[in-house]
Parts: sequence; structure tokens; C-alpha cells
Amino acid sequence: MRLSKPAVLATAAAAPVAICVALPRTRTRDVATCALQMWAYLAAYEMPHDDPEALRRRVRIDYPARVDRVLGLGVPPTLRLQRLLRPPGEMRRVEKVLVWTHWLWFAVPHAATAYVLVRERERFGRAAATTYAVFDLGALVYWLVPTAPPWYAAERGRLGDARTPPVRRMMVEYGEQFWKHRWGPLYSVLGGNPLAAMPSLHFATSVMAAHILGDVGRAQGVLGWSYALTLGFALVYLGEHYVIDLIAGLALAEGVRRHGHRAAPAMRAVSRALQQLEARAHA
Repeated sequence: MRLSKPAVLATAAAAPVAICVALPRTRTRDVATCALQMWAYLAAYEMPHDDPEALRRRVRIDYPARVDRVLGLGVPPTLRLQRLLRPPGEMRRVEKVLVWTHWLWFAVPHAATAYVLVRERERFGRAAATTYAVFDLGALVYWLVPTAPPWYAAERGRLGDARTPPVRRMMVEYGEQFWKHRWGPLYSVLGGNPLAAMPSLHFATSVMAAHILGDVGRAQGVLGWSYALTLGFALVYLGEHYVIDLIAGLALAEGVRRHGHRAAPAMRAVSRALQQLEARAHA
């Protein structure tokens, strides 16, 4: 339709607000609001890659690799782990499990908020607000400072010889093997912006999910943190993120959780205004 980016983003961002006016509040509306919020997030996340060449000119490749070399005592942890733990040949079962841990992330943050909605609805507002604030703030950084993951740096010779990249991207290897002809279309949807690695929203939103599950109960918290830590290891080992990406994601999640209350007065004012509009719409 040749619409401008601001017009698309504004329309997408208005959708979750509009449904709160159009429909009375039910659990179904809560779910629909979260789904529309993620639709808006996906628009913001993928939009910088609408012009891949322009994004490649802006992307930062070297600074996370330099930081990870320091953290890895001279060798980035991704390279160190792959050289230490990966024998030559076909993928091992443990690596396939790590890939599936990565793929499961697409459901985990939303499943955690849905669990809170079902079990303790009074906690749902805060759980959803903090979870999706992490998504939106991360998307803002992706626009301002697009940053490449380790596998991209390796392909361009920034972590070794460009002809023989030292980082093996096992997610793609196994994806092509497992999904076969469906992998291309699937990856084009889920990997809509490959140059959006800093901060790691995989890790940030998983940490937030662990927190909100822990607020419900100890067993739920243990499950959430076990997943988040396993995912963090998988992201580094599989070459999808640097350790510094995870640290930044952790800082983002903890910052939203600890300081989100500062935005609460403004958010309550917006909520009251929307409730008034909803009441008038259904009078």
C-alpha cells in the first residue's frame, strides 16, 4: 500500500487500545489485547529490515565481539563453547534439544502471562505490562542501534576467515533437516530481522517470565528460571547471541521490573481514560 513507516506503526499501536474501547473487558479481550500488542511489536521489529541494504550499512558488528572477547578471556564464549563441546559431524541429540529450547521461546513469555491470567487474574495487569514493555523497549533499541549476532559477524570474517566461518549456526542446520521444504517460509516469518541482537529479547522476556511465574509460586518459578538459564546457554552455544547481549537483556528485564512503578501513575491515568471511553461506547 506504500504507506509510510510512522503510519503503519501508529495504526498497529492503536489496535490494542482500540479493542479496549470496542469490547467490554473479559479474559478473551485480555488475550486479544496482548495478541494485538505483539502484532504491533512484530511490525516495529521487522520494519528496519524492509530495506536490508540500508540496515546492513547501519548495523554494528564489532563492538559486541570485542566485549565478548574480554568476557571470554581472549576468545568469545560462543567460539570457546563450540570448539570445546562440538565434535565434527552430525548434530548430537543435546544440540537438537538446545535448538528446540530456542524455538520454544516463541511461546514461553505469552504462556507465562496466560498462566497468570488463568490462575491469579489480579496479577495479570502487572505481568502483561512488564512482559510487553520489555518487548517494546527492545524494539526501540533495534531501531536506534541495530546490532549483529555472532553468526552474522562470522559470515563476514569478523570472527575468523569469511570463507570458513568459525561459528556453526546449528539452528539453521537442524531447521533445514527437520522442517525440510517448510523451513524457508517458516524462517522468513520468525526471523524477520536478523540484525536485532542487542539486547537479547529471547533472554530478557524469559527472565521476565521466570519472575512472573515465581510471583505465583515457588515450583512455577523454578520451572521458569530453569528454562531461562537453559535458553541463555543455548543462545550463546548456538551462535545466536553474544554473552553481552544476554547481559543487556537481563538488565532490561530487571530495569522494567524494578523501576516500572515509576510509570504507573501515567499508566493508571491512561487506563481511566480508556475505561471512560469504553463506558460511553457501551452506554
